Amino acid sequence: MNLHRTDNAAGTTAAATLDIDELPLPYVEIDTRGIIIRANRAALALQHPEQGELVGMSAWDLMASDQIDCSSAAFQSLMASGGDPPVITRSLFDRTGSFRTYEMHRKLIRDADGRPAGIRMICVDVTDARKMQEEARREVQWLTSVVQSFANAVILTDILGIVRSVNRAAEELFGFTAQELNGKVIEETVPMLEYESLDGIVLNRRTAIERSCKGIATLLVRGSRRVRVEMNTSPILDKESGSVSGVAAILREIDGVQP
Repeated sequence: MNLHRTDNAAGTTAAATLDIDELPLPYVEIDTRGIIIRANRAALALQHPEQGELVGMSAWDLMASDQIDCSSAAFQSLMASGGDPPVITRSLFDRTGSFRTYEMHRKLIRDADGRPAGIRMICVDVTDARKMQEEARREVQWLTSVVQSFANAVILTDILGIVRSVNRAAEELFGFTAQELNGKVIEETVPMLEYESLDGIVLNRRTAIERSCKGIATLLVRGSRRVRVEMNTSPILDKESGSVSGVAAILREIDGVQP
């Protein structure tokens, strides 16, 4: 595959072995002024017809207005410093007639003397992925708020018994903060001294991930205090695969703290 690129800043021509039209992702090159000087077939296909020709236009004309100033300033700083450009994310107007989010993987174009002469970049549309991430983040925040609203203590562990989340009621019951509990094996931090089954099922790690269990437990909490609680546990099932990913436990203090 052959590619010939021109580094306008030095007026020199360099050869590279790459046919940019073979790339499945949009590829563009811009000079030190921010003018698009080269684009592959995938990039040209994304250009909205009302915007005219892609090659020859300013890269800033494609961006959301609130990103133009900071993006232009960062570009000029990069041209002056000659440092390795980081991956950036920008909102670009494309053929869909709307702004979509693109992740830009960039590399400097250098002239014969090694000075910055522009940037070449591969653009990846991450709009849908970012939307899914944001929706997942909001769902996690909502579920966290729900768990925190419980008056009873709630503990969420993985299948190995490692604490992943606790609510404020659990912090108060155990005398440990969430930061102290998260990442620790629950039995090692809050040992269970006694357990009386209320459903005929012996509670252990295996039964906890296989079925719901209910019983009365005596726990050793901070300060070597004993607390009796009514404990209900249920396996946490992955909603897509149906496999068990952990255990949820709800604890209600029934006798208060014992010396």
